[in-house]
Amino acid sequence: MGPTCPSYPQIKICGLTRPDEAQACVIAGANAIGLVFYPPSPRCVTAAAARDVTDALPDHAVPVGVFVDASFEEIMDRVANCRLKAVQLHGKESPQLVDRLMRENIHVIKALFHGKHPSLEDADRFRPSAYLAECGGGKLPGGNALAWDWRLARSICRRFPVILAGGLTPDNVGEALENAHSAAVDVSSGVESSPGRKDMDRVRAFISAVAESTGPVKSQHQRSIFQ
Repeated sequence: MGPTCPSYPQIKICGLTRPDEAQACVIAGANAIGLVFYPPSPRCVTAAAARDVTDALPDHAVPVGVFVDASFEEIMDRVANCRLKAVQLHGKESPQLVDRLMRENIHVIKALFHGKHPSLEDADRFRPSAYLAECGGGKLPGGNALAWDWRLARSICRRFPVILAGGLTPDNVGEALENAHSAAVDVSSGVESSPGRKDMDRVRAFISAVAESTGPVKSQHQRSIFQ
């Protein structure tokens, strides 16, 4: 059995590429780590590299595979071969694909965006395990390190388990949580030294900032956010 759920929002560190850094993030207090399976991303990992990362993680950590418009078959292959405990769909995936994965007892996180489709207003179209809410600007499907008005996510945070993302850093995550009231946060470039390489001082500062945030310290959705 893993550690008990903390009283502050849960944390996912995304875009990991190295086993030692992923392990260090979990030791520092991260609940989940993200592995990107999207070739245009500078943080994309091969199946073999992803398996090296998941093999290094303690049982209570949640490795999340991040996909963009991948097929059901590709997602299922990565779940099995990379020992993923959850998948994050970060493109224009259909509600039918979400339902199909859920029927396989896979924990599904569906990304919704401010500024593009699927938008925050599309939350009722899907039935995932949780949502990820972030900015839709930039060239890549992710947040592209762009901060946004996190208050816009508050309405879906009231209704669903939501992971807040997009431009988060150790310096602004407290403000973001106070504005959005999300059950969890997701950070990638905001704690990096270069794409795919994490700065552990920034990771620890980010986790400390979440723990010290003045936003709501507990969510009714918190225990189910990653698994």
